Amino acid sequence: MKIGELARRTGVNASAIRYYEHIGLLPAPPRASGQRKYSGEERNRILLIRYAQDMGFTLDETGVFLHGLRESVPVGPRWKELAAQKIKEINASIARARQMKSLLKYVLKCRCATLQTCVRRLGTKQDLSKVRRKSSKIRHREP
Repeated sequence: MKIGELARRTGVNASAIRYYEHIGLLPAPPRASGQRKYSGEERNRILLIRYAQDMGFTLDETGVFLHGLRESVPVGPRWKELAAQKIKEINASIARARQMKSLLKYVLKCRCATLQTCVRRLGTKQDLSKVRRKSSKIRHREP
């Protein structure tokens, strides 16, 4: 199949498919009359790349996943290492999101007379830790 058909079947732009080939995520297909000719096996690989991107993996991380990937071979140690690392990153991201949520809840209840006063109150990490404690107390009182 031609690149346009592969793009349609995967929902990925042809330019992205060419880029994946350029950076080594997809092997270069054979050409006939100067046009790429895909066997169809590339579809699953492209779908895996899209899924990995949707889940927050970088193209470099996806390359680690795909390196040496064969349909009949079980998941290797590098997959497990990368998954463990990604779990750590996700946990850190969740912690940041919770902190941001607490801060935003505090800001919604802010009664500071000026922006400068508010900034002064929130200016240090120590102040932000107080905000988190105050927000968690407020949260427990909400219905």
